[in-house]
Amino acid sequence: MPARLSGRAKDLKSSATVRLENLAKEMQRQGLDVLSFALGEPDFSTPPHICEAACKAIAEGKTTYTPAAGIPELREAIARTVERDYGYSCAPEQVVVSNGGKHALMNVWESILEPGDEVIIFAPYWVTYPAQIGLCGAKPRVVRTTIDNDFQPDLDEVRALVSERTAAILINSPSNPSGAVLERSIIEGLAEIAAEADCWIVSDEIYRHILFDGRQHFSPTMVGDEVRERVLLVDGASKAYSMTGWRIGWTVTPLEVAKAINRLQSQQASNPSSISQWAALAGLEGPQDCVRKMCAEFERRRDYIIPALADIPGVKIGKPAGAFYAFPEVSAHLDGHIVHKGKAVTNDDQLTTYLLEDALISTVPGSEFGLDGYIRLSFATSMDKIQEGVRRLRRGLVGG
Repeated sequence: MPARLSGRAKDLKSSATVRLENLAKEMQRQGLDVLSFALGEPDFSTPPHICEAACKAIAEGKTTYTPAAGIPELREAIARTVERDYGYSCAPEQVVVSNGGKHALMNVWESILEPGDEVIIFAPYWVTYPAQIGLCGAKPRVVRTTIDNDFQPDLDEVRALVSERTAAILINSPSNPSGAVLERSIIEGLAEIAAEADCWIVSDEIYRHILFDGRQHFSPTMVGDEVRERVLLVDGASKAYSMTGWRIGWTVTPLEVAKAINRLQSQQASNPSSISQWAALAGLEGPQDCVRKMCAEFERRRDYIIPALADIPGVKIGKPAGAFYAFPEVSAHLDGHIVHKGKAVTNDDQLTTYLLEDALISTVPGSEFGLDGYIRLSFATSMDKIQEGVRRLRRGLVGG
């Protein structure tokens, strides 16, 4: 072959959640009754008023290129949302709208990282974080957390990882995959460490609307004015408005970073979908009861699945405070007593393969999120499927 692939393309792993979801769908196409809990996607339809806004945009011919950073109307609406929800005034020029939250996050890394830089992240982490950081030639430095302390990072461990190459500390609260919400004192402590290290705080807040038990979202931008100047906020419409396929995310950053992201995006993607931008505007500016209803349903499902999982012998799980994931520890079932295709199951990757092929339930191994001995289940699916999925999981792990 005369041409060659780049090292970054050859070494890059595909997203584990997407890969496992595709595998589950392929088995379903073969006629197997697979229940998938792999993909983090709300199972609700996009609210009607958002769809209507998209149709209206098409009818009015709003189907051409837009400014690279997004239509002014949407950027202004995002700025108003920031003022309403976070309590500070930001200019629309600090907002850049991108092709989904993943693209928005990649824009951040490409704008702030140099080869050899380091980013402190917390395990369990979203599978894409290390991959994106690595694509920029930088290195993730991982602080492990556990179910025993509700996945809250130890600030002394964070401080010990800070070096002269630390470019950023990454916060994701509520968390994918654990559903943990960082305590205010932890966020304030991380802000203090970032100030000491003179580094950025990248705050992925895509799940901020999905909170349970009456909790209120707390962002590092709310710690104070000085901290806000080093926070790069990532958000989007996908989770709150069930708009995953519309691909609209955004960043809110200091103006210098926003200008850099704008330049970068103008060369890489031109602009996000014009139609999706008008739809997202309707989401932000329209009635919010659709968000509250979805959140209430996610909480109802959580209140079923967590006790049901805890009732399975050898499964250890806490109570997630947000998002729509259960992240149980299953290390008690990795001692070899489960045998799959003649081989003892001794790690979480083998366990999820066994559960998919024998129990017909698709989950994601915790090792993909940086923590061995766990699995992730998304409860963004119907209660009937959740109930049947728990039954299959129990049969797969302990029989009966």
